[in-house]
Amino acid sequence: MAGLPTTAGSRPVADRAVPAERDAACIAGLRAAMDAGQARFVGKTNLHELAYGITGINAAFGTPVNPLDPRRMPGGSSSGSGTAVAAGEADIAYGTDTGGSIRIPAACCGITGLKTTWGRISLEGVRPLASGLDTVGPMARDVAGVAAGMALLEPGFSVASASPQTVGVLALDDTDPLITAAIDDALRTAEFDVVPVTVPDLDRVIMASLIVLNAQAWQANKDLFAAAADQIGGDVRDRLKHASTITAAQITDAEAVIARWRETLDGLWRQVDVLAAPSLLGFAPLLDEVHLLWKLRALTSPVNAAGVPALALPIPVPGREAGPLPASVQLIGPRDSEERLLAAGARLERAVRA
Repeated sequence: MAGLPTTAGSRPVADRAVPAERDAACIAGLRAAMDAGQARFVGKTNLHELAYGITGINAAFGTPVNPLDPRRMPGGSSSGSGTAVAAGEADIAYGTDTGGSIRIPAACCGITGLKTTWGRISLEGVRPLASGLDTVGPMARDVAGVAAGMALLEPGFSVASASPQTVGVLALDDTDPLITAAIDDALRTAEFDVVPVTVPDLDRVIMASLIVLNAQAWQANKDLFAAAADQIGGDVRDRLKHASTITAAQITDAEAVIARWRETLDGLWRQVDVLAAPSLLGFAPLLDEVHLLWKLRALTSPVNAAGVPALALPIPVPGREAGPLPASVQLIGPRDSEERLLAAGARLERAVRA
């Protein structure tokens, strides 16, 4: 953003950062709304260092506090954006999503977040993590707020008048039964036509997606690593070190798996309008349970690898008294289907809040 430094939540980046000379392209709609007195900019947010992590924990600049439960992780990488919205410090926040970095904090903080179609929102002026996967999207407390955020990112955007009807439910192994029950109950309450869906070798798809993400993250950050590895946070430094060992053969194999995954999705879109899956396999872990969040990571990176949009939104857990931690469902659609995806999200939201 013009006049402000971009630090990426990283000490070595911050030490070298200077105020930006001009806005990133994606800020144009916000800037126009500010000039017209229709929006107010309240600040830049913290994040997981280099946008390369899913916990949101940042030792260099502090970890954003999860308003639902300060003992729990805010989720990352867009942790500051998620907590700012959840705490009511902003109506709309932007985040980047390369492998789940909008949807995971949305799930942890009980808000709504949209991972956009790859290439739909310009990345000009956005610090890259993995340029073939990076996306910019809005986060808000509800679907209406996300739609308003999309209208700032893409002036003229509006939610489709009619909601999709057929939802394919993708069951994932190791999902907390409470999450599964919440998704099933929400879809039933919203009166969608539900179709069970299975995808073969989903574990291979997830692994392939991470290989591609990590390989691109290394290319984006190898110069920083060479110059200041000792100043990078330990978790990110270790991930980059591992990423540096990925071979060309591994990338080729991973890309073949992803190509088949995209073909699978193309076939599914002929059967269902939207796919539903958990945003996380469980609930936000405690801050000292970092290893658990990695185990709870669900179908986020494969969505980035496919380039399609996905909406994460909170839903209640049936049979449990209202508590601080809702479940979160991820609605996934074909490329450039954000208008219809938000219509489905609004329908689901109305049903569970009725």
